[in-house]
Amino acid sequence: MMALASGALRGSYPPIVTPFREGRVDLDALASLVERQVQHGSHGIVIAGTTGEPSSLTVAERNDLLRVAVRAAARRIAVVAATGSQSMAETIELTTAAERAGADAVLVVTPYYIRPPQAGLVEYFAEVGRRTSLPLLIYHIPGRAAVSVTVDTVARIAYRLPTLAGLKHAANDLEFVTEVLVRCGRDFRVFCGLEALSLPMLAVGAAGVMNAVGNLAPEGVAALYTAVADGKLAEARRLHDELFDLNRAIFLDTNPIPLKYMMWRAGLLPSAEVRLPLVAIGAIGDDRGSRLDDVLRRAGLMSAQAPIAR
Repeated sequence: MMALASGALRGSYPPIVTPFREGRVDLDALASLVERQVQHGSHGIVIAGTTGEPSSLTVAERNDLLRVAVRAAARRIAVVAATGSQSMAETIELTTAAERAGADAVLVVTPYYIRPPQAGLVEYFAEVGRRTSLPLLIYHIPGRAAVSVTVDTVARIAYRLPTLAGLKHAANDLEFVTEVLVRCGRDFRVFCGLEALSLPMLAVGAAGVMNAVGNLAPEGVAALYTAVADGKLAEARRLHDELFDLNRAIFLDTNPIPLKYMMWRAGLLPSAEVRLPLVAIGAIGDDRGSRLDDVLRRAGLMSAQAPIAR
């Protein structure tokens, strides 16, 4: 397991959306989103995480996104590259490219669809991790990947892999967080991957949050982390309540469909475009757009020049 500087890989690391323009990745829009995170208090960013629609991107597109993000961040905040895929060969290719591009760490999802045994996960992460000197975070998201990692497996990977630094935990299981920290030590970096559980996970010892709502409200999410880190739990609860409506809205449909719609209406994206098989809100007739508009108005995030929803 890797020992990190005390302040490294801690805080709010929003997983940035991938902007599209007429089917193509909009790299200029991405650079603007990264700059916004720098200016609004985020401690780092994640590129090509789940919110960034990685499974609909080519390897070349994922590498281009990372290069632009690293350049835009300019070492002012940390850049974590999500480099996992269902294929170990592709994961290794993306991981080694991330190190060359100047990423600060890599986030590797459990290989989805394959349904590997726990022993296979240990060997997989050990093999991927030995190809890079960057800190590696396991991405545990059983609801998407259909793969659960046990605490024993995390401990075995930590023993085998000198560069393992922590994990992103996107599951409704607080006991897992405590047990991992007891087994691997309180310096093991656990990031919360479920928006509504950000406060409780931080309270039991998580090092930070990778919260999609940070695309919309970076100051609030960063402030929540800081309040917990400073022991100001009453302030943290206030911020948790303030963010709760947005946190729930993210999951009105598959992430990032609602998020991109809200970012478009807030004037942060030129469009709400997603890639198939995802379908943008407005492409089919229902009331989801008006419901999300209400959330934005309550949060004070609706742009005064908001485009007319279609």
